[in-house]
Amino acid sequence: MSTEDIKPRTDLPRFEEAAPLGPQDAEFVQDLIAVLEKHGNADRFGLCLLHGHFPLAADEILVETTDMETRTLRTSVEKASGTRHKKPSQWRFLPGVHHSRRAEFAGDPYEVVLVCDPYSGCPPRS
Repeated sequence: MSTEDIKPRTDLPRFEEAAPLGPQDAEFVQDLIAVLEKHGNADRFGLCLLHGHFPLAADEILVETTDMETRTLRTSVEKASGTRHKKPSQWRFLPGVHHSRRAEFAGDPYEVVLVCDPYSGCPPRS
């Protein structure tokens, strides 16, 4: 990825400003469940509240690590091209955009928000 490809991601609302699911979303959730069931994905995908705490560049990714002994999750920022964590676990849809800015998802209307390495409990143990 070249430096001209590094652009800040579209701003998301701060957590305090992001509206959670509420009674007004019942029909939307039922429609989403129907689509997930139609494609056999009701037990595979769910929802998360998109929000931002700090800006990320287009070449950065959030990485989830897990300390299995203390049962603690930690999220940090890494360069997407340099992370050892490879399994995406959260995605962001890109409405009105027909491709991701990330090279590995160039033909897709979504981008990976969070990755993890599930085989070693996040992060890989040396």
